[in-house]
Amino acid sequence: MSLRTRICDIFEIEYPIALAGMGGASTPALAAAVSNAGGLGILGAAACSPEMLRRWIREVRELTDKPFGVDTLLPASVRRETFKQADGPSPAELIPEYQKFAAEFMEVEKLTKASMQEMAREVGIDPNEKSGPPMFSKEFFNAQMDVIVEERVPVYAAGLGNPGPWMDRFRKNGTKVMAVVGAVRHARQVAASGIDVIVAQGHDGGGHNSPVGTMALIPQVVDAVGGIAVLGAGGISDGRGVAAAMMLGAEGAWVGSAFLATEEAGILDFQKQAIVDSNEENTTVSRSVTGKPARVIKSKWSQAWVDGPLEPLPMPFQPMIAMPVLAAASAAKRGDIAPGFAGQGIGMIDAVRPAKDVLASLVAGAEKALEGAARKT
Repeated sequence: MSLRTRICDIFEIEYPIALAGMGGASTPALAAAVSNAGGLGILGAAACSPEMLRRWIREVRELTDKPFGVDTLLPASVRRETFKQADGPSPAELIPEYQKFAAEFMEVEKLTKASMQEMAREVGIDPNEKSGPPMFSKEFFNAQMDVIVEERVPVYAAGLGNPGPWMDRFRKNGTKVMAVVGAVRHARQVAASGIDVIVAQGHDGGGHNSPVGTMALIPQVVDAVGGIAVLGAGGISDGRGVAAAMMLGAEGAWVGSAFLATEEAGILDFQKQAIVDSNEENTTVSRSVTGKPARVIKSKWSQAWVDGPLEPLPMPFQPMIAMPVLAAASAAKRGDIAPGFAGQGIGMIDAVRPAKDVLASLVAGAEKALEGAARKT
């Protein structure tokens, strides 16, 4: 049974499967590998400086002549959480107390302070490039979007937020636009902006996700968006998951964790092994890394915020606390502290493979599942 859907026509790809734009993992090598295999490779560029983002886009073009995309966050998705609370100090005023908490954690775990190069790698920047606007500032986001427009990227994906303000510029370039949502109300908002595709990502997914389960979210988004094509996401790690999303009304899948355990993924080898070694119970939703709820593999760092006296700060302040710790843990190859993001489908991942093999297995498994369902009707 063919997997060809409107998604293939919209993005001019062979299979309706998109690589999730995972920061630190969805690098040019991985995005190009997925695109070359017939899917849609997406760069996870949320933390990329404008200069690095431009290099990444051009690197992908050197590795593939197929369509690809760029995923970033949008200003409102971060900015609205940074205001001072009326009944207490602002997040910025709390940073010294939180840095003390992090320093005590590092002392207990015998972690050595990370170098500037190690810190830069953890947040996905090049320590040798000239300084630009502060990360996650309004200027940073706007500069990223300028690069995406100037480079005439084939596809733009808003990992958080509404791309509406940029739609006119994207349309002039012929750029296709999609947005990741975790609620029907958000789906309606982005649909009103005239985007091409909506990604309905449920609670099962790794990284930033929804409080609503994948099985419940996908059909409700499909019903709400007036015929706009939908990709299902959240815990989809094999072809059966792709088929299930399509049975729920989606026209393809946005897949993350299955591509983390690939040779091309930009995460460290011990983090890939953590995925292979994990089961469906080894993840948790935590604000300990980014300040927003995100599904991560359980670790001593995530547990410290469950057991400790402090609540994580909102984005963009929590990364200022977490990144030095996680960079030090990564340098020490401490999988018990910095195993990374992942969805609940990781129990189905048992080896590190080339990305093309992962895509091929997703396609074959989906076709088999859909054929089996058709025979039963």
